[in-house]
Amino acid sequence: MTKRFSALAVSAAIVGGLFITSAPAQAATSADRGQVSVKAAITCDKGQMRQQIANLKSKAAKLKQLGETAAARKALSDAAAIQKKLDACIKAEDEASKPFPG
Repeated sequence: MTKRFSALAVSAAIVGGLFITSAPAQAATSADRGQVSVKAAITCDKGQMRQQIANLKSKAAKLKQLGETAAARKALSDAAAIQKKLDACIKAEDEASKPFPG
């Protein structure tokens, strides 16, 4: 009886370990595929992004004038982040329009 119980416990542990190690790999694979399709569907509104950058820079200038240097730095870093996204969008559109980049 003890031998059967220990054999069943070992078998259950092996099967459980198999499920635990295989399930995350399958989930990650399907999540990656979904993420790629979502990224492909993102479009950039260049005009709106440029307007946001201009507004943030203007806000930073006003904050700096008022002596709020930390808030001004935050606004400038937000503007830089949007500028980086805009540059990436423009680059992606340029590369996507060419059938053979190079």
